[in-house]
Amino acid sequence: MSRIGRMPIVIPAGVTVDVADGNVVTVKGPKGTLTDKMHRLMTITIEDGVIHVTRPNDEKETRALHGMTRALLANMVHGVTEGYSKTLEINGVGYRAAKQGKQLVMNLGYSHNVVFDEPEGLTIDVPSPNQVVISGADKQKVGQLAAEIREKRLPEPYLGKGIKYVDEVIRRKEGKAGKK
Repeated sequence: MSRIGRMPIVIPAGVTVDVADGNVVTVKGPKGTLTDKMHRLMTITIEDGVIHVTRPNDEKETRALHGMTRALLANMVHGVTEGYSKTLEINGVGYRAAKQGKQLVMNLGYSHNVVFDEPEGLTIDVPSPNQVVISGADKQKVGQLAAEIREKRLPEPYLGKGIKYVDEVIRRKEGKAGKK
């Protein structure tokens, strides 16, 4: 039995969970509403404020789906109650970010500014010119947007210039030794 899959998910106060036909799960909470279609083989039941995920058999595919389905449901419940956030740090001379309306405008050393529109359901904050905070209820969307922003100027190993996650460690390399 899957250790993750068999753990129950406690539904906090102020959160409603509905399971419709075809395993379409809707979770509503203070941070928003998330809807996702789970795999047809998984059985999702709600009783006494607790969500249980069960599988019909012990085949390889259903064992793999069991823990994943439970983790996706737990992420949805956590997202609508507390939300998720990723913080990016911009390092480099002249590299900076600013928020203009619903757009994130970054100067990353290119001949043009890099512009990102704020997607539906996510918020982009710029507490300082070298820091960008992305937050929202959907864990996958938050991570995807952070990865797309980071991709515009990956951190390089010699000077450490670029966009990196706050908790990311960049392995630094030594430059050319030169002639002696």
